[in-house]
Amino acid sequence: MAAPSAALRQRRAAAGGGAPETPERAVARPAGSGAGLPPPPGTFWLTRIVLLRSIALLYFVAFLVAYHQNKQLIGEKGLLPCKLYLQNVKKYFKGKINLDALSYAPTIIWFLDWSDMDSTLDYLSLFGLATSAFVLITGCANMVLMSALWVLYLSLVNVGQIW
Repeated sequence: MAAPSAALRQRRAAAGGGAPETPERAVARPAGSGAGLPPPPGTFWLTRIVLLRSIALLYFVAFLVAYHQNKQLIGEKGLLPCKLYLQNVKKYFKGKINLDALSYAPTIIWFLDWSDMDSTLDYLSLFGLATSAFVLITGCANMVLMSALWVLYLSLVNVGQIW
């Protein structure tokens, strides 16, 4: 709740018979605190910091796990190779990568080189790992960074298929 305006303080003082409250008396800070003004009341700055860094920590762990397991699970010689899966999806949609294929398997791997799928999966995981570490350490999270993390993770999850 914001502090009352000067006119409101004067009306309250006139009604109560006391002296109007000054801003110096309203906010009592210890001498020598030296720090800037506290954040205005009614903001959610602490909640924002905790929430965004928690999400970044979750992404960091998810990309770390993906980096260590992608080759064995969906790599070229993995249990369910994603290259074979994408080729089957492409064949189902008559050899075209159109909106239907993208909506069936939304991944940015459609637009990348498929010749070395293991390194492509590693690069996606490492890029997501670096981005999430940046957000986790600096706390600098905007819509572009968080959307990039979401798209990268969505790209890895959607080629993982159903086990």
